[in-house]
Amino acid sequence: MSLHGRDLLSVHELSYEEVQEIFRLTKIVKDKQKNGQEHHILKGKTLGMIFQKSSTRTRVSFEVGMWQLGGMAMFLSANDLQIGRGEPVKDTARVLSRYVDGIMIRTFSHQEVEELAQYASVPVINGLTDLLHPCQALTDVYTAIEHKGEVKGRKMAYIGDGNNMANSLMYVCAKVGMNIAVATPSEYKPNESVVSGAREDARLFGSSIELTNDPYEAVKDADIVYTDVWASMGEKSKWHVRWQALARFQVNSELLGVAKPDAIVMHCLPAHRGEEITDEVMESKQSVVFDEAENRLHVQKAIMALLMGHP
Repeated sequence: MSLHGRDLLSVHELSYEEVQEIFRLTKIVKDKQKNGQEHHILKGKTLGMIFQKSSTRTRVSFEVGMWQLGGMAMFLSANDLQIGRGEPVKDTARVLSRYVDGIMIRTFSHQEVEELAQYASVPVINGLTDLLHPCQALTDVYTAIEHKGEVKGRKMAYIGDGNNMANSLMYVCAKVGMNIAVATPSEYKPNESVVSGAREDARLFGSSIELTNDPYEAVKDADIVYTDVWASMGEKSKWHVRWQALARFQVNSELLGVAKPDAIVMHCLPAHRGEEITDEVMESKQSVVFDEAENRLHVQKAIMALLMGHP
């Protein structure tokens, strides 16, 4: 099934074949860029980028990606739009659809993204919500493939807060047949609905999803060790409470020693070194964090090309 004209709100909505198509095109556009070859798949196209949450990687990767694909990206903060002054999301969706060829939104409420997609007549890409971060999760698995080859049957361990990254990684790991163990404090578990949906996919693709409160149990024999910040944007006021609950979930050399000797370490960034991950691990040879950050550009270019390009 073609991705042309569709939305990307969640990896759960993609088929295995569609995930593989994104990865296939990612390699093509990445190789072309590295070789200095033009790949203007979206020449003359425009992406509207709505930011209710600020970002380094999301803004730069989408903006540069559109330019490299021959198109243009427009940065639209909440302060720049009437949506920040009370205009209904459905009105903004229909107006922007008359001007642009695609919309990327990075915001708090996942329901807001779903409403935007419902009323927009152009593809909508979820750049991040409090529930899901699909572009990052697809990037993470693509990076794992670059470093590990076939990922089916391999094990990822996610350590820390059961946030949008934990949710999205469960979805994408299940979709590609990768096992995932998620270790969180009991009060910061992943979304139950996401766990249920991911486990349905895991049964279809022969993988497993394990939830635990023991980071050492999760990391044991892992091929990939993953973590994220303990307090996401909008949660800083709860930092001290979160720190107390999450202190034993730090990815450090001792914890990494339980994983496979050739395990790689991932973090979606920004990292708070000394909190969820130590500086030593971030700078170690096992860290592929900056390869991962670069691949946001290439994966998102593939996503935009498939959704917004010619069928």
